[in-house]
Amino acid sequence: MDTVKKIDVLRSRLKEAIKDGKSVGLVPTMGFLHEGHLSLIKRARAENDLLVVSLFVNPTQFGPGEDLESYPRDLEKDAALCREKGADILFAPDAGEMYFEDYGTYVEVSGELTKGLCGKSRPSHFKGVTSVVSKLFNIVDPDRAYFGQKDAQQVAVIKRMVRDLNFDIEIVVCPIVREKDGLAKSSRNIYLSEEERKAALVLNKSLRAAAERISSGERNAYEIKAMIEKMIKEESLSSIDYVEVVDAESIKPIENLKGSVLVALAVSFGKARLIDNICLEVK
Repeated sequence: MDTVKKIDVLRSRLKEAIKDGKSVGLVPTMGFLHEGHLSLIKRARAENDLLVVSLFVNPTQFGPGEDLESYPRDLEKDAALCREKGADILFAPDAGEMYFEDYGTYVEVSGELTKGLCGKSRPSHFKGVTSVVSKLFNIVDPDRAYFGQKDAQQVAVIKRMVRDLNFDIEIVVCPIVREKDGLAKSSRNIYLSEEERKAALVLNKSLRAAAERISSGERNAYEIKAMIEKMIKEESLSSIDYVEVVDAESIKPIENLKGSVLVALAVSFGKARLIDNICLEVK
């Protein structure tokens, strides 16, 4: 595996592969890899001739007061994991390589898709995400790009960007990977104290309870939201950002559950803001 930090070097390597007719897979990450990232790498390795994993803590998707400077980083460990899982190239540029000093061009998906959920409390977040992902797509020109279902709104936004801008790229969405006790894998889990981590188990617990209630016939979104909020608030260390029931594709709030439904939440425990969700097909 090669670790590449320069765009022109990466493009030169990829041109050779594409000329030889090889398919290219891309797994975009911000590093500090965990089993969730590794599941994406495993899937991408199985489906492509050449696999690029990008590692870039993207400054444009962090808002004022967020954890850009403290976001966990471990390039050496990440490189070892990528090598072990069969990546061909680890693309690890610095901010100066990705953004010119007078950079002023952004890609933004507007409308309902980015207004709610994480977009409401992090208004500049998705503009940064779509800008950096579009740059990675232009640099790598992959046949397929791999994302995790834990970032369900991000997946919906990227799919819309790909559709609207006619990117010839297949977006592959992989299931949420969880700890044995149900906590969704996240790089930010490292921020949790022992007590906060125990409290955070309420996230998956409340989502499972919601799924059971929906399976039993509940179709009122308000009732599902109220049940989840009540369970989470019983944990004194929790601070709810949002609990929402929305259409899984449009991310629009719904009143009655039918079709593809996303039940999503964002909750802080101390320094850690955690997101989780379930996606259900409701008849």
